[in-house]
Amino acid sequence: MNLRLIGIGAGVLIILSLPLAGAIAGPDFAGQDDGKGGGLFRTLGLSDPARTSPAPAGRPAAPAATERTGPAEQPRTDSRCGPELSSPHGVEAQTCVLVAEGRTWGRSYYRNTSGRALDAVLTLMGPAGRTVQIRCSVGAGDEPGLCETPKEDSAGEPDSYSAVAEFAVPDDEGQLLLRSGSNSPAPGDG
Repeated sequence: MNLRLIGIGAGVLIILSLPLAGAIAGPDFAGQDDGKGGGLFRTLGLSDPARTSPAPAGRPAAPAATERTGPAEQPRTDSRCGPELSSPHGVEAQTCVLVAEGRTWGRSYYRNTSGRALDAVLTLMGPAGRTVQIRCSVGAGDEPGLCETPKEDSAGEPDSYSAVAEFAVPDDEGQLLLRSGSNSPAPGDG
């Protein structure tokens, strides 16, 4: 038999067995349970979560494990976003106002394919002249990122807030490459 064929077969077997090994180990890595009480043994009914662990001599048995019902429900976040915009300079962005649990903040999703690092300034404007502004460094690269203002207590209706993100070259001239707003009309809307 050809040794290469045996080596390839062994490699494929190892690669195919890795997900199975992870499933047997279960989701509890370093104490971070996914809330599902998973693992292959439990899925196949080979593990009894209600079993108690044997106690050492002279000590009472450990209490039965309690089964979780799932992860805690996350609060709802409402968002109002402007259109996804792109500039001929290689910057893409979409800016939003987010509201959850009585708090409001601004967020801009971006992608910088310009080939150079940029500065972004995100401004959240609210009722009665309330303004929050943050500066974000936008690295040169193709990976998506986000810039986000701190969450502030809401002081009015969500529609009374707007956010604007400006992306510029970080030099003395500060050439503006893209401005994206949460309430900007879509391109061609007027």
